[in-house]
Amino acid sequence: MITFQDALTLINQHIAEIKYPAEPQKLYAPMAYLLTSNGKKIRPALTLLGCNLFKDEVGEAINTALAWEIFHNFTLMHDDVMDKADTRRGRPTVHKKWDENTAILSGDEMLITAYTFLARAPEKHLKALLDLFSATATGICEGQEYDMSFENRLDVSEHEYLHMITFKTAVLLGACLRSGALLGGASVLDQQYLYDFGVQLGIAFQIQDDWLDVYGDPKLFGKTIGGDISCNKKTWLLVNALNTSQTKEKEELLRWLNVSDQKEEKIEAITQIYNRLGLKEKAQEAMDRYYRKALAVLDAVSVPAEKKTVLLQLAEELMNRKS
Repeated sequence: MITFQDALTLINQHIAEIKYPAEPQKLYAPMAYLLTSNGKKIRPALTLLGCNLFKDEVGEAINTALAWEIFHNFTLMHDDVMDKADTRRGRPTVHKKWDENTAILSGDEMLITAYTFLARAPEKHLKALLDLFSATATGICEGQEYDMSFENRLDVSEHEYLHMITFKTAVLLGACLRSGALLGGASVLDQQYLYDFGVQLGIAFQIQDDWLDVYGDPKLFGKTIGGDISCNKKTWLLVNALNTSQTKEKEELLRWLNVSDQKEEKIEAITQIYNRLGLKEKAQEAMDRYYRKALAVLDAVSVPAEKKTVLLQLAEELMNRKS
């Protein structure tokens, strides 16, 4: 069995070997900038680990893993433009380092490049992988649209929020695992179990990301603390604050949501509202609930328990992350 670190080493080696055309430099330099940044590379690693559950040799899954990583970074490049984010992984976002048009066009090229790598998969699996890849990409676009549509709503339910993050974030983790299992020769049922494991873990992961935006250590988080609060992003915390706060507290929350020129004061005030509503602890309980659902599904995968150790350890580390 390979370890998570083994998978990362393979992915980083192959990313370093990607050859970009020399010109136009402004199109390709942002791709290299983002792909070689200090990202966790969880998604391509999951592809290799999913394959390794069923087959010792993971070489045939490398290009698919790279396709997922390139695709994921394409979504980040465009998300940062839409969210007007200043930093990503502790560095300026592409649209800040270059400009918005460059980020949009370079992101488009990353999507094309992702399909180029996916097309190198074994021919017998190519149709299934293309279908999975395209369905996942469509789901992520749908999730992003839901996310944007929530910006002008104050009545978003927790159910709607969970539906949004399932498509925007969680399905990608599930798809990475499923593609690896497919390339490893897993049964359709085991492919589905691993997909479900990834989705449940992804939901927990996103709720945790919302939590870290408020309660994380700014030296470790890699993004500006309170960034979601300052732009009124509908996170698990804000959605639940809007749905559970009583009249006086809700009036205060709504007042701060209309403030745009006092970012530090706004972040502090809304964080205090979250604290008074007990949402710091409730978010952690929600994370744990979906994490346990993920573990239950992984337990159903029909391989010896010792083969699942790496995925179990990775899931635990993700739930204890600081960034």
